Amino acid sequence: MESIKITFEGDFIRLDSLLKLGGAFETGGQAKQAIQSGQVKVNGAVCYMRGKKLRAGDRAEFNGKIYEAAKA
Repeated sequence: MESIKITFEGDFIRLDSLLKLGGAFETGGQAKQAIQSGQVKVNGAVCYMRGKKLRAGDRAEFNGKIYEAAKA
């Protein structure tokens, strides 16, 4: 499974932003729809909250790819 590292400033990054920055979606609306329909996992569990705060080391999974949050 392909892994993509997404770096961010601050203490956390929102799930929808992580996926958008990682190239999984072109728009936040697309990310919101996929998350709310149960297509995204966070740290191995399905997550329905688009505003879920991810911290360094957290991982989101969508469409066969892993998006890993990392501090800049």
